[in-house]
Amino acid sequence: MKKMISFVFCFMFICSFLMSADTAPNVLSLEEKTEGFQLLFDGKRLSPEIWQSAIDGYPVEDGAIVCRKGGNLLTVKEYGDFVLRFEFLLPPGGNNGIGIRAESPETEAAYHGIEIQVLDNNAEKHKDIKPYQAHGSVYGVVPAKRNTEKNDYQKPIGEWNVEEITASGSKIKVVLNGETIIDTDIAEFKDKPTPDGRDHPGLHREKGFLGFQGHGDPVRFRNIRIKELPK
Repeated sequence: MKKMISFVFCFMFICSFLMSADTAPNVLSLEEKTEGFQLLFDGKRLSPEIWQSAIDGYPVEDGAIVCRKGGNLLTVKEYGDFVLRFEFLLPPGGNNGIGIRAESPETEAAYHGIEIQVLDNNAEKHKDIKPYQAHGSVYGVVPAKRNTEKNDYQKPIGEWNVEEITASGSKIKVVLNGETIIDTDIAEFKDKPTPDGRDHPGLHREKGFLGFQGHGDPVRFRNIRIKELPK
């Protein structure tokens, strides 16, 4: 009987260890490894083999990339079609952005690429934002779904949010904490103006750099992993 109890205890311990390791920040799950995801951040440093440009503006603190001075922190590699998964934690009033298919570190991804907004929608200073400026929106182009009764699907300030961005050709999908807030085809804007009335020459780029467009607000990012999709 004691041997059985000991065996069960050990089995439970091993299962618990594997589950915790499988879901720990900055570690790929077994399923993600099988699916072909790759880590872009190991929780320790910003590798110059993966990241470029504003590395000094994003120190690593407690296993997370923290926007301090900000700027354009982009990957060295260009990505076209992909699934990007990450976690973020907003300070009150926090503002940042995920640049995808960006042209270069010297240009704004919102116009010379695509920017997926990262924002504390409920901050007083953001009360007058346009729909296409809300969190998860394709900035200036497609507004994200909002639901004020559910805090716009964001976790309370100080808690980690989980987001997934899928870019497949002209189709962009954003899932925030399990809720799809963007599922759109930006091809429609080849023949009509964008809602913000600005030129977006990078909107239809097929590939480009990926990263963060910080303004100095201490937004935190971790668990950043990507899977490239076939054309």
